Amino acid sequence: RTVEASAGGGMVTARVTGKLQLVSITIDPEILRSGDREMLQDLIVAAVNEAIRQAQAMMSDEMSKLTGGLRIPGLG
Repeated sequence: RTVEASAGGGMVTARVTGKLQLVSITIDPEILRSGDREMLQDLIVAAVNEAIRQAQAMMSDEMSKLTGGLRIPGLG
């Protein structure tokens, strides 16, 4: 399973798997035309970090469903 997160109003979108692997980054060509390299770098970091956060939440939710809400040491 994968999750997607965007930054900059959708200018940068990152897709991350439940194993926390970055599988793709999509960059709107308009931001490349602006030439603002620092802003692009910040948007990439923000999108990837948000996608990782969402993937962690997804996996935590899935684990909770499997364990019936029981807290099992070492599993989160």
